[in-house]
Amino acid sequence: MTGSISALDAVKGRRSVRRFLPDPVSEPVIEAILQASSRAASGTNIQPWLVHVVTGKTRDSLSSAVLRAAEAEETSLEYPYLPARLKEPYLSRRRKVGFDLYALYGIDRHDMPARKAAMMRNFDFFGAPVGLFFTMERDMPQGAWLDCGMFMQNVMITARAYGLETCPQQAWCDFGAVVHAELGIPDDHILLSGMALGTIDPSAPENTLVSERAGVDEFGTWHR
Repeated sequence: MTGSISALDAVKGRRSVRRFLPDPVSEPVIEAILQASSRAASGTNIQPWLVHVVTGKTRDSLSSAVLRAAEAEETSLEYPYLPARLKEPYLSRRRKVGFDLYALYGIDRHDMPARKAAMMRNFDFFGAPVGLFFTMERDMPQGAWLDCGMFMQNVMITARAYGLETCPQQAWCDFGAVVHAELGIPDDHILLSGMALGTIDPSAPENTLVSERAGVDEFGTWHR
């Protein structure tokens, strides 16, 4: 059942949730979210996005496999997400959101084992019952990445109309080979991102994080 949230509220209230309740999400609701999200724009209507929905035993098996690989530091990077050297202002933004999150977790910024443990929670979908994996054919050029990003954003916004929240998780792409093997994703398809989907745990301190956004005066240029 959808709620009465407005489009503006759905966008402005979206955030990455990092602890979910175990409440199940029905397949008809997941399908409805994906179907509505498919209205995303795509160049010449190619609709390049593909989605793997992971629940139940498959979810648990994938989580265990990637956690084993992560513990053994057996990475298999699907693609570089950030440049090798991140410059300003991007570096400061990244550091601030990280430090703000550690503070809510109660983790000292120098406590590397605790920071690693927090990061590893990605691979249990932060407790969410549903994982989504977004892929497309590997030979698609840059424009298709834009299309898939718009589709993913639609998923995150549409989920809120169903009383659900999400966390996009590019961290899974550090172990792309494991995800490919566990889900039977062909080698000629690239893994773009994972995403946790479920009901927010309102008692979790980490879910109070609201990351800062630059003002329009910082990223907008007016040509009059």
